[in-house]
Amino acid sequence: MRHPRDFFSPLAIGAPSPVREIPFKPSRMIHFFDPSNPRMAAKIPEIVKQVDILLGNLEDAIEAGNKVAAREGLVKIARDTDFGETPLWTRVNSLDSPWFLDDLLRLVGEIGDKLEVIMVPKVTGPWDIHYVDQLLAQLEAKHGLSRPLLVHAILETAEGVKNVEEIAAASPRMQGISLGPADLAASRRMKTTRVGGGHPDYVVRDDMDEANPKTERPSHLQDLWHYTTAKMVDACGAAGILPFYGPFGHIADDQACEDQFRNAFLMGCVGAWSLHPKQIAIAKRVFSPPVKDVKFALRVLEEMGDGTGTVMIDGRMQDDATVKQCRVIVDLARMLAVKDSDLAAAYGL
Repeated sequence: MRHPRDFFSPLAIGAPSPVREIPFKPSRMIHFFDPSNPRMAAKIPEIVKQVDILLGNLEDAIEAGNKVAAREGLVKIARDTDFGETPLWTRVNSLDSPWFLDDLLRLVGEIGDKLEVIMVPKVTGPWDIHYVDQLLAQLEAKHGLSRPLLVHAILETAEGVKNVEEIAAASPRMQGISLGPADLAASRRMKTTRVGGGHPDYVVRDDMDEANPKTERPSHLQDLWHYTTAKMVDACGAAGILPFYGPFGHIADDQACEDQFRNAFLMGCVGAWSLHPKQIAIAKRVFSPPVKDVKFALRVLEEMGDGTGTVMIDGRMQDDATVKQCRVIVDLARMLAVKDSDLAAAYGL
């Protein structure tokens, strides 16, 4: 085990010093695009203006024959595009693939100054992060980067869920973790072919009416991902990094997508993946605090003064714990208001 004094020391001579605190910025959606697709590439300058995070995908959804083209396409897009304040991320291929090493060698060397976060799929334990951490330090030193690249892990194996606390705390590079429900379902042998969301057979049902046993009994859909999302959020909160919900695969079902995103938002996730441009607006709406909640939080903070004691507002007791909750809402609202003038007006900030 590394000594605590050494945790923030560079892992290679000449590499930049690791960050001591993960920057929290608007992160309502991580928008995925295929860099090997010319039509998607042509839309990047406009998409950049709409999203909080833009991610060039090199892994799943990219055919084996297109892996190199996607990597080279991302290099070209990064060189040719002015991203402004929008962070550029990439999801590289898995560590056990024949493409991972070349992904890092090529991307860090060519566009390391443009990239902010490397998303690593199928992380099973802290050992995966340690390997990526050391390799990135060596490449940063080799290419003279002044800013360390951050790492984002995808939680999509049963072993990864078991080790999520250790993964979250494995390196000062750790920016966050996303839930990957499809691969996780396969790893767990779950009996679903859906990518995120609920399942019509995963329900609780009202008790039988003993007097009329054949009467139809209402059922209530349950969330397959509640336990894992909660465990991930806790691990991220304890480590000071950011939790994200991953993909929602039914592109045509806007309502179910919004519901799943909102569940994640309420549980503590800062954002979710958008796989289609229409999901950008859903994520932007869901992961921005509702206007009524912001206005109520502002009212609580104003009436609570220094945050000690208690007050009654609309028949509900507010105390120092409520103040902490309200600060979470207001701090997020203020941050988003800087980016979004419409939200600023709606929040009154």
